[in-house]
Amino acid sequence: MNGILLIDKPQDWTSSDVVAKLRGVLHEKRIGHAGTLDPMATGLLVLLLGRATRACAFAEAEDKEYRASLRLGLATDTQDITGTPLREVDASFVTDALLRETLRRFEGEQEQIPPMYSAIKHKGKKLYEIARRGGEVERKPRPITVQRIEYTGRSGEDRLLDIACSKGTYVRTLCHDIGESLGCGGCMSALRRIRIGQFRVEEAHTIPEVIAAAAEGRAEALLLPLDSLFAAHPALNVGAEEERRIRCGNEAALPGTPDGVWRVYNDAGAFLALARTEAGVLTTIKSFFEV
Repeated sequence: MNGILLIDKPQDWTSSDVVAKLRGVLHEKRIGHAGTLDPMATGLLVLLLGRATRACAFAEAEDKEYRASLRLGLATDTQDITGTPLREVDASFVTDALLRETLRRFEGEQEQIPPMYSAIKHKGKKLYEIARRGGEVERKPRPITVQRIEYTGRSGEDRLLDIACSKGTYVRTLCHDIGESLGCGGCMSALRRIRIGQFRVEEAHTIPEVIAAAAEGRAEALLLPLDSLFAAHPALNVGAEEERRIRCGNEAALPGTPDGVWRVYNDAGAFLALARTEAGVLTTIKSFFEV
């Protein structure tokens, strides 16, 4: 099986749990995912199967969109509702107007210190392993971009946020930092990922749906083609000689072709590669043809 499978991850499953389950269900060992979701989070998980695993790095680099719940007045060691409380205060002074004003300061390019409860490695050990033993290490700030953070209302004691951000953004850290900026502390109480690049959670399948499709022999029909990941780039068809050079890892001359990044296909319509043209020369960024 080769292609992209969009999954609506259920709560309390790790991203690795989903991959392990579907490896058995689909009888496909080569499955990767683009962007880990914490167990408490739900929503879009992009799985890449077979030859499509070659595109994992491209899928991971896409911008993402989330719906998050912010619990003000509660700070925890994990920066989400599952952690041990560190501080609880009355946050009733935070008006909607004050929250909106504060959120504006968290938009744009910035640096974020990753949480201790994360899978980032320090001297070969994951930070959450160190944190669970009561340890803490210095973490270097990482550049992120928050394109949009919008307050959309309340659900009980939680404030609801829509967030569009770059790869590597920890939404629970964003919630924690917003709470600190307001002076009352805060943590993430719920999270749902609704978009990765051009893929949306409305297109995703539940795990029971995939299991049922596999049992009926129609699981492959749930896959999106690999080239759909690169739909933002225009298509470019090449002839037999150019295809031969691409398959050999060589540059190909395409005089008159505008500079840019392309989805490259052969005369039969098979997706060959993502490639760049400059001054009439095509250079492969990543090949995806069958060897």
